[in-house]
Amino acid sequence: MNTHLLKSRTRYFAYLIAFLSPLLLTAQQNPVFPGWYADPEGIVYGDRFWIYPTYSAPYEEQVFFDAFSSPDLVNWTKHPHIIDTSEVKWAKRAMWAPGVLEKDGKYYFFFAANDVQEGEVGGIGVAVADKPEGPFRDLLGKPLINDIVNGAQPIDQFVFKDQDGTYYMYYGGWRHCNIVKLNDDFTGLVPFDDGEIYKEVTPEGYVEGPFMFMRNNKYYFMWSEGGWGGPHYKVAYAIADSPFGPFERLATILEQDPEIATGAGHHSVIQVPGEDRWYIVYHRRPLDKKGANERVTCIDEMYFDENGYILPVKMTHTGVSYPLGK
Repeated sequence: MNTHLLKSRTRYFAYLIAFLSPLLLTAQQNPVFPGWYADPEGIVYGDRFWIYPTYSAPYEEQVFFDAFSSPDLVNWTKHPHIIDTSEVKWAKRAMWAPGVLEKDGKYYFFFAANDVQEGEVGGIGVAVADKPEGPFRDLLGKPLINDIVNGAQPIDQFVFKDQDGTYYMYYGGWRHCNIVKLNDDFTGLVPFDDGEIYKEVTPEGYVEGPFMFMRNNKYYFMWSEGGWGGPHYKVAYAIADSPFGPFERLATILEQDPEIATGAGHHSVIQVPGEDRWYIVYHRRPLDKKGANERVTCIDEMYFDENGYILPVKMTHTGVSYPLGK
């Protein structure tokens, strides 16, 4: 081959790669950022989307949190080590499953630590920061919830602000889910009108990972079923007229796909502000991976039918496009 022809072909392929690269990047958005991350909590702060995931590793290594922010759910910036066990003195291992929100200009970060068993120190903690990316500081110096009540291990907390401004926390592992009411500064729990502090609201099939959102004045309660380390992890949901339920299981809406991934679960939901557009943020396990901690964070769009029921989510490799919904 003569030198001129070789240079021409080389230049042609260089131009072709340069042209196709943006398209390839756009077409492959799941997972949304590299690394082993699970239990993602998605939220909107101002004009940016945020994801706070668990660093997916053996419990002795799972001792810090990273966060990720994006203007469009496509391009993500990593904010490393927003909090770790050097700040949370009572946490020795296994920090996971963040729950986040903003209140009165402060950013709150709830988490589980120590994989607490009966009689041990651990459970649900809370931290606070002046910015979404931290650094976060331990608010209490001890767990907010340490005890095992109604059989629910104190993990996997989700804080929900009701229409009247009340903040409830749903939490629980070991197939039990409790609801508690938080005080104004998130330093403690407030009894319900009947004097109880913990109420069990466990739906059929519940294992862990509760999440709540509202749409059209209905309460959508969601949770994970199955074993988190295996392929059959999945998400189910209920719809109720009250934050207390009753939560009657309606359907599975996210589960493994033999063409995409296994172990799909422990999710959250993001609504595009001011729009009836919804995205499910979740973790899953690539098909060629079997390790319990080999989990990645993904986003796919979530749709409703005309009666308000959630349609089964189709997991994709393409994920979310930008502009959103296009």
